[in-house]
Amino acid sequence: MVSLWHIFVLIGVLFAGTAVLDAREGRWSAAAFWAIVAAACLFGDRILAADRAGTRWPAQAMGLGVIALALLASRSRMRVVDDGDPAVRTASAARLGNRLFTPALAIPAVVALVVLAAKLPWSGVTRVIDPAQLQLISLGIAAMIALGFALRVTRAHPIHGLIEGRRLIDTIGWPVVLPMMLATLGKVFVETKVGDAIAALVSSAIPTESWLACLLAFGLGMVAFTVIMGNAFAAFPVMMAGIGLPLLVARHGANPAVLGAIGMLTGYSGTLLTPMAANFNIVPAVLLELRDEYGVIRAQWQTALALIIANLVLMAVFVFR
Repeated sequence: MVSLWHIFVLIGVLFAGTAVLDAREGRWSAAAFWAIVAAACLFGDRILAADRAGTRWPAQAMGLGVIALALLASRSRMRVVDDGDPAVRTASAARLGNRLFTPALAIPAVVALVVLAAKLPWSGVTRVIDPAQLQLISLGIAAMIALGFALRVTRAHPIHGLIEGRRLIDTIGWPVVLPMMLATLGKVFVETKVGDAIAALVSSAIPTESWLACLLAFGLGMVAFTVIMGNAFAAFPVMMAGIGLPLLVARHGANPAVLGAIGMLTGYSGTLLTPMAANFNIVPAVLLELRDEYGVIRAQWQTALALIIANLVLMAVFVFR
């Protein structure tokens, strides 16, 4: 059965290849950074198994690796990678035409087909793919199929997949791994019961008998934690455990479905305000070579504030019906 481990192995191979290519060019800091990330992807299951078996040093070594990542990231600088002769690239684009969109369109198409096929009892998809990880595994499979399409369309050698992947990774730099780090942070917050600590703090700071005060604490807390963690999915379990369920649902009778839906949207409004949401706010600035690294955030913070206010009003109107 295909599991998420297989996808992480593929990701680890990509990062390991990037580390090797950077090392060959003498870019030792970048090579060390990507080598540590590759080790986490390739050996994460073994490190976890060793930790559960009582062997602590692999997990401790990985912890030191995370600290090393932070130090190496502070030394990194954006690298403008040569795209080659513009005339050659223009001629290639003109020759290939709309076929260039085939790999990009293949990714959502394959994911949709696999996920929908898994719902058919006679398809057998769930006998091949772990149902609990269906969406992520489907995305990994789709990416590999898209790579095959790209090689077929461009008639390039397979090694160009690694070379171009490495070019993109080095152009973006450390923000590539930020979503994975923030997802891990969210899991740590849940396991360490940060939600319980927030519930205690909120109970002592606001009048919990007021549904409006609890609602504002929940909505603004979703925004604040999303700004800190860069991801509303990571903020959601913390805020629901700390405020949503014990105060709004249990005490004031809020509708959990409406609270969850609009609460998530409120958190996503916070995504517009933070560099921690690297995929949305930092990576585009790097790829478009904007002079202002935070130009995307400066352009959308007014929209974010308007959305936050609108979502708070919607929650106040619909959550308690």
